[in-house]
Amino acid sequence: MQTVNNAYQRRPAAPAPGPAQSPWLVSRGPSPRARLRLFCFPYAGGGAATYNAWHAGLPAEIEVVAVQPPGRAGRSRERPFDRLGPLVEALAAAVLPHLDRPYAFFGHSMGALIAFELTRHLRRAHGTQPARLFVSGRRAPHLPRTKKPMHDLPEQEFMSELRGLNGTPEEVLAHPELMEMMLPLLRADFAVVETYEFAPEAPLECPVRAYGGLRDREVSREQLEGWREHTSADFGVRMLPGDHFYLQAEGALLTRSLAGELHALL
Repeated sequence: MQTVNNAYQRRPAAPAPGPAQSPWLVSRGPSPRARLRLFCFPYAGGGAATYNAWHAGLPAEIEVVAVQPPGRAGRSRERPFDRLGPLVEALAAAVLPHLDRPYAFFGHSMGALIAFELTRHLRRAHGTQPARLFVSGRRAPHLPRTKKPMHDLPEQEFMSELRGLNGTPEEVLAHPELMEMMLPLLRADFAVVETYEFAPEAPLECPVRAYGGLRDREVSREQLEGWREHTSADFGVRMLPGDHFYLQAEGALLTRSLAGELHALL
């Protein structure tokens, strides 16, 4: 098994400032015992708060750094990105100073796509890759869409599609003021995913792990298996109980699995 002390990681000579100093990155502050940073990327409409409980579910040697793109939580007044390319370029600038130690990426749904393209960008531009890339609830990027785009649907149709995804609480969907605030962000996030066009590149050299929910009607195991094509290193698929948003109900099980993967690196 490959370790984090390898050619994937090009380290700056001086320590970087703590991730919490960037509006893009949310953590619990510098962790003296941390030997690896796990950057976590949100699904459409989600934010850094999705990963709040992960600090307790992972060992102290792993520093959880949640990514907070514009348009949500403390950045709600900022315009959200609606295209993946500019989002990845801005995110790379924010993340790069904090790659002073071994690191891994985890992304769910939209976050998986962001993590994948950020990994490719960092390889091209800076010669670094994560020690592990964890992708969750997202078909392999080269596979074609199986549903029509929804980001530009009329409001009632858009709301109906949201209900079908089962990721937005009904009390939020039924709250007109909340939805008025949320809709621009949700449309922008879905546009990020639905306007994405895959461009072939050489497979990544870092291992990839794909996670999914056993009852996920959006992403099948076969579609997760497609990620195998995007690494020349070790690959595996892990299915957990639950639907597309299994990580909400099965967060403890997921973090135990991740802890096992990351402990092997440490």
